[in-house]
Amino acid sequence: MERLKNNQKLLRGLVFFGFFVAFLLLMFLEFIPHRVNLQVGQVAPETIKAPRSIVFEDKAKTEEAREKARSQVPKVYLINPETNAAILGEVNNFFLNIEKILKQNLPPKQKEKQIINELPFSLPAGVAYDLARINLERWKATQRAATEILGELLKKEITPENFTEIKGTLTEKVNRYNLSYPEKEVLILSLNYFLRPNAVYDPEATEKLRDRAAQAVPKVWVSIKQNQKIIGEGEIVTPEHLAKLEALGLLKPRPSFRNLIGAVFLVFFTMLTPLFYLYLQRREIFENLNLLILLGIISFFILALAKSILAINVGAFPEMTPLVGYAVPLGAATMLIAILIDFNLSLLMTALLALLIGFGTELSLKLSIVSFFSGLAGGFGVSHLSQRKDLARAGVNIGIVALVAILALELIDKTPIGTAFLAALIFGPINGILAAIFTNGFLPYLETTFKITSAVTLLELATPSHPLLKKLLMEAPGTYHHSLLVGNLAEAAADKVNANSLLARVGAYYHDIGKLKRPYFFVENQFGSGNPHEKLNPNLSTLIVTSHVKDGVELAREYKLPQIVIDIIEQHHGTSIIKFFFQKAIDINGPEVNAEDFRYPGPKPKTKEAALVMLADSVEAAVRSLKSPTPGRIEGLVRKVIKDKLLDGQLDESNLTFQDLHNIAQAFDKVLSGIFHNRVEYPDINVEALRKEKKS
Repeated sequence: MERLKNNQKLLRGLVFFGFFVAFLLLMFLEFIPHRVNLQVGQVAPETIKAPRSIVFEDKAKTEEAREKARSQVPKVYLINPETNAAILGEVNNFFLNIEKILKQNLPPKQKEKQIINELPFSLPAGVAYDLARINLERWKATQRAATEILGELLKKEITPENFTEIKGTLTEKVNRYNLSYPEKEVLILSLNYFLRPNAVYDPEATEKLRDRAAQAVPKVWVSIKQNQKIIGEGEIVTPEHLAKLEALGLLKPRPSFRNLIGAVFLVFFTMLTPLFYLYLQRREIFENLNLLILLGIISFFILALAKSILAINVGAFPEMTPLVGYAVPLGAATMLIAILIDFNLSLLMTALLALLIGFGTELSLKLSIVSFFSGLAGGFGVSHLSQRKDLARAGVNIGIVALVAILALELIDKTPIGTAFLAALIFGPINGILAAIFTNGFLPYLETTFKITSAVTLLELATPSHPLLKKLLMEAPGTYHHSLLVGNLAEAAADKVNANSLLARVGAYYHDIGKLKRPYFFVENQFGSGNPHEKLNPNLSTLIVTSHVKDGVELAREYKLPQIVIDIIEQHHGTSIIKFFFQKAIDINGPEVNAEDFRYPGPKPKTKEAALVMLADSVEAAVRSLKSPTPGRIEGLVRKVIKDKLLDGQLDESNLTFQDLHNIAQAFDKVLSGIFHNRVEYPDINVEALRKEKKS
């Protein structure tokens, strides 16, 4: 036993290492085998031609054009009202101070001296002399001119960049007024002195305008035709050559040890996370090497598919090429893992695979987000799978979620509205369609290869059109209807004890198919034609009755029923004793009869579902034998049957608790009370007599 455990650990380690290497190689795998390692300024060792036609964005030229557009946007300035008020106030104060001097009753020479002292700037020769003798009304006219000119100038943004230019217009503006030479000189000099920039630089508004201008610049697309020469032998490599080679996937990136180490850690921890979860939460899956290999295959397939889709180049619509990754149907992996392995595990794998899909792509985080939400939509879409069309409905859900997520993320990323809507309307539905197609297509092959029975297979087995059920209906109709009722009982009880209700129902439908070999030896198929067991000794009758289990297993294998259904067929009687024939043998041969000769061969039920079918089978047969099945008698009989099975040890290996048995009894009571309820006895009415009475 210890050796077997060690072998299992070794196999799990080898499987882990194999997938680890496979995932690592997939991350660095390129679909173009012939790649070159060139750098700017190097001499090309060979002539390289384009292996296919593509249209790609020249990012360097696009960025250059956008930077040019940004540089052409002028700085944004905001007029400062306080600066304007300060300038006007200073100019008015200047003119008022000179006006006070002019109003004084002083000799002109003295006024001239005071004016020179008051001025913050120098005057040309003779101007102060004339100014001291100016008429007061002329001075006020000069002041009005100054106010008007400033009012006109200060309405505009005066910045450090245009300040010199604005000052150059002062002479022209002053000359518009009918002023004398000294008045004009003082006016020009004062305006030159007091005028200054009135606008404050707004870096935030400037950047917004520049960003808007850059975004308005369309991408620069470059078209390359198949077999077009990219670079000739002996030519000097330029940035343009490298851009074309990179777009074609022909440029080999320089190896980076840091990239390799990062990828190793990323893959290692991405693989370790689900294993750690399974070890702690779902040990039975962790110890099932078959399921671990299946998990690795599904994950590898979806990552390889993502790699292939991301390599697609949409030549006719180059702006769509970077967005084609949105079509990656991660939902297919989520649905397959949820259906074949475990629902909670599928949600965890969705997050991890979304991370790996977005890693290293141009879309990066956006692709991971869309993949994650579309995967969740797929997982929840099959969480309660009840019919095959639920898979198609899950595909629709994936498409809708992907469409909304793509549109939201592209609009947030400021992608042009037309491109965002087109990408969402194309790649969202494609994502959902591919997910549904791959899930439907691969599901039966994976089930067969890994011997897993999914809910979809069980649903197909539950349809009345299945050949074996049709055969049971035609050749053993009593057993068929008994099986349907057992299925209803088992399914209702399974819902109460967290068992697989679909498996319980399907197992119940097929549990008695072995009776097809000798249908009339079972009471439900005799229909008043006599009981053949009355002419047989009890031992032979027991052999015939117990053989229906072995016959059922053989028939199930002939019709290729899943092993979990075969197990229920084999275990649904456990090692129970056939009380009727045992008692009959005692009546004939005395108490020395060996009870073991009248037991089913087993094995005992090993799952909740097999135990539920056993209990439902026994309860249905017992209740059907009641002469007047009142609710109270039904409830008592149900609990007696369950207690007998418990005391006989038939439930020892089924993992059912006492609380489960109580819940099962309640579920059985509810179903059976609805079937065997009392009915009103309809009176016998003579229609002919009523008709005659009506006529009379």
